Amino acid sequence: MESFLDNIIKSDLASGKVSKIITRFPPEPNGFLHIGHAKSICLNFGLAERYGGVCNLRFDDTNPLKEENEYVRSIIEDVKWLGFDPPIFYASDYFDVMYKCAVKLIKAGKAYVDDMTAEELRQARGTLTEGGKESKHRNRPIAESLEMFEDMKNGRVADGALVLRTKIDMASPNINMRDPVIYRVLNTPHHRQGDKWCIYPMYDFAHPLEDAIEGITHSICTLEFEDHRPLYDWVLDNCWEGPRPHQYEFARLDITRTIMSKRYLKMLVDKKQVAGWDDPRMPTLAGLRRRGFSPSAIKSFCADIGVAKANSQVNSAQLEFSIRDELNMTASRAMAVLDPLELVLTNNTTEQTLSFEVNPNAEKPKKRRISFGQKIYIEREDFEVNPPPKYNRLTPDGMVRLKNAYIIKCTGYEQDKNGKVTKVIAEIIEGTKSGQDKSGIKVKGVIHWVNASDCVDIETRLYDYLLKDGEGSFEERFSDDSLIIKHGKAEKYLGKAKKAERFQFLRNGYFVRDSKENGLVFNRIVGLKDGYKK
Repeated sequence: MESFLDNIIKSDLASGKVSKIITRFPPEPNGFLHIGHAKSICLNFGLAERYGGVCNLRFDDTNPLKEENEYVRSIIEDVKWLGFDPPIFYASDYFDVMYKCAVKLIKAGKAYVDDMTAEELRQARGTLTEGGKESKHRNRPIAESLEMFEDMKNGRVADGALVLRTKIDMASPNINMRDPVIYRVLNTPHHRQGDKWCIYPMYDFAHPLEDAIEGITHSICTLEFEDHRPLYDWVLDNCWEGPRPHQYEFARLDITRTIMSKRYLKMLVDKKQVAGWDDPRMPTLAGLRRRGFSPSAIKSFCADIGVAKANSQVNSAQLEFSIRDELNMTASRAMAVLDPLELVLTNNTTEQTLSFEVNPNAEKPKKRRISFGQKIYIEREDFEVNPPPKYNRLTPDGMVRLKNAYIIKCTGYEQDKNGKVTKVIAEIIEGTKSGQDKSGIKVKGVIHWVNASDCVDIETRLYDYLLKDGEGSFEERFSDDSLIIKHGKAEKYLGKAKKAERFQFLRNGYFVRDSKENGLVFNRIVGLKDGYKK
């Protein structure tokens, strides 16, 4: 589906304004990428691919306090996992150019060194309805600012003691144009540049220069940067000669019950409220990958939600739909019992094999054999001594069909001293084998099961969203029930599952074997119930 950005690019190419499209995806390496970044990745790389251009992966690594090589590696892995293999650039490689641009601004009387503290700068900046106050150092002599800026560069100034500000307009209705800070002192080693620099550029100064250096034609940002565009253009007007990029804005992705802030995600990791950035509950691409999402499902989701100019919220069910729709066609079927209850079939004394369909939606459906003996396991919730109304599963003296097997009738059950059912006794109804049933017996319920003699023990992890529905602060909405672990039984077929291999567990949902754990640990990707209609 084409967007307003497609129209802009087609017009620019047709008019000769640009001869080749160059876009960029510019993450800061201060955390792992999340599903919101996937939208930007798919948009920028997708536009470049459609119009014969190039999309750069550029690390906006201008803040050594928050950036790490671990994040660089994870971002490269995520982008390649989504199917893109871009040229890689680093903003830190342009620090010399940015420094020269800053010196150029000082010499032109368009930047000055200031000693205001962060709090003083905030107060002097003004509000959305009131203009700011000029610094007493706004008209500092050029030579003095040059000397002080050199001291900042050479490590002679403490962190926060001095900043370099542009001289634009403290009365501007756009608060971003009120003499913004473009350099600050950080006596902190850089993850790539080491101890070479003691000063680092601010994002609004660095970003347009990075784009210009790389020859970016269409700099595509989210809507919160719309008010920063005048500053983006001011920097280029005063620092750059030659072809210039232009900034365009689109609506960022917001999904219900989903944390879309790297700051909050990092807080969860640091506080060990989740098991790392790739915890399957996390909306990071690493977490979604471990959860069992595929690149194609994420791309499909990003294509379906489209690109707009107005912010809106997407229902989380739409993301679930993207992977459920795919897995319904591709995932092999298997049986696993998450909360096992023993069931003994008194008249099934010999082990037999039955036919089981691997995937009914496959282009060429295949079958495999499963074993069926006297002792099996069923889900505990599939038997009730005192069933509620409209309960269609097994009850005392009731009948139910075992999936791909027989109709069975309950003839008894055993309980412990607390009244908990420990065993169900039943018998198969002869002549009711699936595919051969001519008995005419009708039952309302069909339940899955696992043969006890050759089953394997598994751990299943059932995930929910980290945020509860509704309004409130992050702390108020954070869910403490986002992970339920169960220990169950599965047919032996699942004992040979490969890591990251995905299945439909009949009646329980879609699961993937965990890619990190060595045991038979299966993460639920998504349930079977579809809460979204395309």
